[in-house]
Amino acid sequence: MKILVLNCGSSSIKYQVFDMTEADDKNRILAKGIVERIGLQTGKIVHKPAGRENTEFNEPVQNHVTGINRILDLLVSAEHGIMQNLSEISAVGHRVVHGGEHFTASMLIDQNVEQKIEEYIELAPLHNPANLIGIQAIRQILPNVSQVACFDTSFHQTMPPHSFLYALPYEYYSKQKIRRYGFHGMSHQFVASKSCKKLGRNMENTKIITCHLGNGSSITAIDKGKSVDTTMGFTPLEGLMMGTRCGDIDAGIILYLLQSKNVGIEQINSLLNKESGLYGISGVSSDMRDLWNAADNGNKQAKLALDMFMYRVLKYIGAYAAAMNGVDIIVFTGGIGENDFNVREIISKKLEYLGVDFDSKTNYMLRGVDFEIITKPDSKVKVVVASTDEELVIATDTMRLTNSNK
Repeated sequence: MKILVLNCGSSSIKYQVFDMTEADDKNRILAKGIVERIGLQTGKIVHKPAGRENTEFNEPVQNHVTGINRILDLLVSAEHGIMQNLSEISAVGHRVVHGGEHFTASMLIDQNVEQKIEEYIELAPLHNPANLIGIQAIRQILPNVSQVACFDTSFHQTMPPHSFLYALPYEYYSKQKIRRYGFHGMSHQFVASKSCKKLGRNMENTKIITCHLGNGSSITAIDKGKSVDTTMGFTPLEGLMMGTRCGDIDAGIILYLLQSKNVGIEQINSLLNKESGLYGISGVSSDMRDLWNAADNGNKQAKLALDMFMYRVLKYIGAYAAAMNGVDIIVFTGGIGENDFNVREIISKKLEYLGVDFDSKTNYMLRGVDFEIITKPDSKVKVVVASTDEELVIATDTMRLTNSNK
């Protein structure tokens, strides 16, 4: 069973094709790639069939329909393809950023599901429109293929009201649905489940803190297999300091800038989302590798940015351990979590009070592994590094829902 997974952004399309005919631990990625700079004068397509080198194309990609058509052409081409014809695609799974309160799990896409995704555009104006375009493009090109929507927000819909509500007048929630939704749900769910399986633990009686650390970062508290709190909120801006996002700030700062500094809404949006975080503090980069290099060469602002990032991660781990009355497993994942051994060590060594007995030797230079325990055997709390795979989550859900609908 071949499943195409699409992640449509405002000007890009990431894709993977999975062969899901084997057992779960033998799923094969047949091809993957990305279409970038959609709608600009010069687009870029990078296509990688399994076992072969990347092929790169520089050409205009007018819109998402054009981009998806190019992807499908590559998948069946004599030179770059991985299948004979498009009828081999059994289903298409889509990453959809916002499912609001309505979607608590992945769904087969029908008219009602599509309408709901459209309703949530106002909550994710940069993402849901592109997700919808991808869905509509596939329906136009492959009208008889089943499609599944997998939502970033669905895993967090188990949060209780005392966790997801803001302390605004209640009518702002009841009438406008202003609340904390959380994101990165597929990643948090995947690495929590994976870690429990690897450690021989039952998720139903395990307290887990998952740290998805990358250019976008979030931490989730998972108790008895359910998300009970997460750092991102109404939008992905809340919570941790990130690559270019500010994370938690006093909302009064925005009022101050609007009232006294003659700053407009668009400038505020750019400031908070694109000019802040690691980049804004360091003035160097949003990439941790650049920051470590700069800090090692005496750049004080780069060192400050690193310290601020790690302090905030540490603070949320402590808060979530308190909220769950303990923790059994702490998971590092995402681009930083999986690859930056310095970040893991500095944070983990300050968690001794929770029962973490950190193993510096195992952690040292550890990058890009599928799964590794970085605490000593007798450590009360296990700290692990686990690679995430949101695309596999989408492919698995797509296969399950498609088969159940037959």
